[in-house]
Amino acid sequence: MLERRELFPNVIELNFQARRRLGCCVYLIFSGSDWMLLDIGYADTVDEIIDLIRQMDFPLANCKYLVATHADADHVQGFQRAKELLPGSQLVAHPDAKIILESNDRIASFAEIPAQGISIDMPNFVIDKEVDEGTTLELGKLKIQVWHTPGHAVGQLAFRLGNLLFSGDNIFRDGCVGSIDAHHGSDLPAFIDSLKRIQKSSVEWLLPSHGPAFRNEAKLLQSAIDRLDRYQHMADFGTCAVDWPLLDEWEAELAKGQNPAAS
Repeated sequence: MLERRELFPNVIELNFQARRRLGCCVYLIFSGSDWMLLDIGYADTVDEIIDLIRQMDFPLANCKYLVATHADADHVQGFQRAKELLPGSQLVAHPDAKIILESNDRIASFAEIPAQGISIDMPNFVIDKEVDEGTTLELGKLKIQVWHTPGHAVGQLAFRLGNLLFSGDNIFRDGCVGSIDAHHGSDLPAFIDSLKRIQKSSVEWLLPSHGPAFRNEAKLLQSAIDRLDRYQHMADFGTCAVDWPLLDEWEAELAKGQNPAAS
């Protein structure tokens, strides 16, 4: 049996377990012999991940859930392969993520970005169980609370387990946040609300979908909140911005007949 390297009690992160980067963070949460996975990454690493899990002596038949934090290809492409290897599990997602995945919306899932020549094969998905704000996932003796935290993507979820929050692509240890893209369904006001919720919570540790876990520090969250607040009012962010104050200033100057060259 391979020694289990628990990140926190009842939590194993598979990149940490493997001692190398496999892709996005894949969290194995367990209680007794029952277990579940949060995200899976790309299909080409699934067999290695499941082999790691087998070597740690987790019964493959006891995987209850395969949970998508959101519908991005780099988080979910491998779930169909995982279902083949773990046929007793249920594939779980938010209703909005279910629509993206089951309709094979390649733009919203970031599987297709024509301007950059990105085209990722996606399998046909069937979501077995929908979860949303207020849902509790029960796993053995554990109760995992579901938070709906949109902003980076529609249908993004976070999961609270005691003083831990599996925080998806909301924020990372360096203060960066999940990518902001209109085609992807990003929503800056919703993103800010999600970050404020995390900041104000009593959660002590954030376990993101990319990179290492880190403490829930108000200063780090506030820096991201302030930055996104500025983004809301910048033309740089196109239709994700809620306004562009320069145009209001220009409108007022035009009404006054103000000549910028005379200033």
